[in-house]
Amino acid sequence: ISMVAKIFPVFIAGIFLSAILAAIMSTADSQLLVTASALTEDFYHNKIRKNASEKELMWVSRGCVMAVAIIAVLIATNQNSTILGLVSYAWGGFGSAFGPLVLCSLFWRRTNKQGAYAGIIVGGVVDLVWAQLSGGIFDLYEIVPGFVFGLLAIVVVSLLTPAPTKAVTDEFDSYRHCVE
Repeated sequence: ISMVAKIFPVFIAGIFLSAILAAIMSTADSQLLVTASALTEDFYHNKIRKNASEKELMWVSRGCVMAVAIIAVLIATNQNSTILGLVSYAWGGFGSAFGPLVLCSLFWRRTNKQGAYAGIIVGGVVDLVWAQLSGGIFDLYEIVPGFVFGLLAIVVVSLLTPAPTKAVTDEFDSYRHCVE
């Protein structure tokens, strides 16, 4: 944004800055709608009120949009946060919570539901806690320990709990043969 304002004349810079703003607004709009839709349909409609009317779901969706927008405004008003820092923090959390599970579910047929839950929880919690600590080993990017501990949790819990059913392992093997 600063480069555009410095290099181009005001009229051209305005066009480029409008394009940047349009991309930002489009992304923000999509994220708000996806979040509201997921919360309304997947959580509220499927878990809390299965027989909710369309009007009720619309109001719940609007409430979700408002709640997410308020949270976003609160995050944006923190003068110590940067977009890069927030994105880094978010990707660290996603990578720690879901990265080990994706790898294990693709390459290890012994992965089970309990191991998956344990990996998501442990990886996410380690990432959150690690990011709050500083100095020495805690200066390491939080995705590394989060990923390692999430992976260990999946392996340990999957080995300590019942193996997946034969139907699950047969399906795993059928996809494995398609790739080979």
